[in-house]
Amino acid sequence: MNKVLLIDDEKRMLDLLALYLKPHHYQCQKALEAKKALSYIKEEEFDIILLDIMMPEMNGWELCREIRRFSEVPIIMVTAREQKEDIVKGLKLGADDYITKPFNEEELVARMDALLRRIKPASKIEVNGLLWDEDRFELTYKNDPIKLTPKEFAMIGVLLKNPELVFSRDQLIDLIWGVNSETEGRTVDSHVRNVREKIRQVGFPIDEYFKTVWGIGYKWINK
Repeated sequence: MNKVLLIDDEKRMLDLLALYLKPHHYQCQKALEAKKALSYIKEEEFDIILLDIMMPEMNGWELCREIRRFSEVPIIMVTAREQKEDIVKGLKLGADDYITKPFNEEELVARMDALLRRIKPASKIEVNGLLWDEDRFELTYKNDPIKLTPKEFAMIGVLLKNPELVFSRDQLIDLIWGVNSETEGRTVDSHVRNVREKIRQVGFPIDEYFKTVWGIGYKWINK
């Protein structure tokens, strides 16, 4: 789920935006004024910001400039001002996109999704009906959920992201449990067995894809 900061001096607009975005798997944080927004951005990590221009004390242009002093978080300006010079000014100050009020819900979500696709690595991988969704922390096969532990989910993700690459047990320990972990190789083998069995139970031919490289480790093969 992507985390979005909504900045607008109208509470009704903030509530409306949050209502629009929640069904599209956006977690919304609201800020009614610039100082509060800046404190949120410095204390938390956001995937994207929706920023109104016309606000008291510090307007959207000034706030955008302040944000860009310390953060590259994507910013979409959402405003009733539609003059070309306003759009150009916002983009020059560091905004990534611009949408005018009243806006179409589908267009807003499409612009947000498109912007995030450009800057974030792929968080979904699909292989023959098996779907690994990092944002939702879900693994499904033909829409049937497969319940994995966090370590099991991370393991299958490492392999899916790097098809044909062989990972030793030590490499998997470093990537999943951490470089300083005291985890042993047999723990990796146990997780491999669990992952294979859970995926096998839903009907996916896991043994054709998830391979053991004897004496070395494991790899994923895409057919």
